[in-house]
Amino acid sequence: MQESQIDPKILEQIKKLDAKFEVMGQDISSYLDGLLYADYLTYWDYIHLDTLLSLQTPKTGFEDELIFIGYHQHTEIFFKLALHEINQIANKENIEADYFINKLDRLIRYFEVLSNSFSVMTEGMDKDQFLKFRMSLLPASGFQSAQYRLIEISSTDVYNLVDVKQRSKFSPSNNTENLLENIYWKNGATELATGKKTLTLRQFEEKYFEQFLGRAIAFKNKNLLKVFQTNFKDKAGNEEIVEKLRTYDALVNISWPLAHYKSAVRYLQKDPDDIAATGGTNWQKFLPPRFQKIIFFPELWTDEEREEWGKSWVLKELLSNK
Repeated sequence: MQESQIDPKILEQIKKLDAKFEVMGQDISSYLDGLLYADYLTYWDYIHLDTLLSLQTPKTGFEDELIFIGYHQHTEIFFKLALHEINQIANKENIEADYFINKLDRLIRYFEVLSNSFSVMTEGMDKDQFLKFRMSLLPASGFQSAQYRLIEISSTDVYNLVDVKQRSKFSPSNNTENLLENIYWKNGATELATGKKTLTLRQFEEKYFEQFLGRAIAFKNKNLLKVFQTNFKDKAGNEEIVEKLRTYDALVNISWPLAHYKSAVRYLQKDPDDIAATGGTNWQKFLPPRFQKIIFFPELWTDEEREEWGKSWVLKELLSNK
């Protein structure tokens, strides 16, 4: 084919590529050879489909354990996407309102999917099967999702994550490690009978505490709350940002934990006795937001809203089913 027959747009692209590789001291012809020799990309190779589908490995012969594993893997993928967005916000210089809103919209969509899809577990597993195969999972627990804890640490000041019963003893200026040692979720993994740390919690802290501490220190001045306070709190016309932050707050700290609670009530509650969750986690005291009052952006809610945190969801979603 004569050069004159090549589309001028292609020639221009080749020239740009040549300039790009020349800056790096590379020969464009070698890269073009690589394109000639390379196989076409396939969907299954690009997303590593075979590997992905090999990761669901039940520990028992109960059919519905596959649903349990698949849904938890699904949630971890969405947590990864959420952290991806938060990292971009935190590291963005001269952040503008449109950019912040766009990223908040993405976070909202992720947690809407997570909250709305929980029926895959709530309605989609046989209760008798679950109560049997869950005993093969001990002491593992969804409580041990490190990505979810990183989302919390990246969204607000660690002080706002301190156990609500202990929070008055601290201030936001306290040492980060000290605040983290008193984080609320530790109460969710205490033995129901003795109040001691469960093996679930001990394993979790041993593996991840240093990572949590590093994240908390790194995000002390660039978590989502700080991004709002530094860049948008005192600016006129910030109403849309405030509403997005409130929506995100409610999704993560009301809808998501109460979707878990609804599932726990369905599978683990017996009248008058309750079945301990996997790992011995104290789900009755841990999951309901009204007990924890974890609020990422407390200044964006009224006193009444903070006091009644999660109550309206309980009335709508739980009491209406009785």
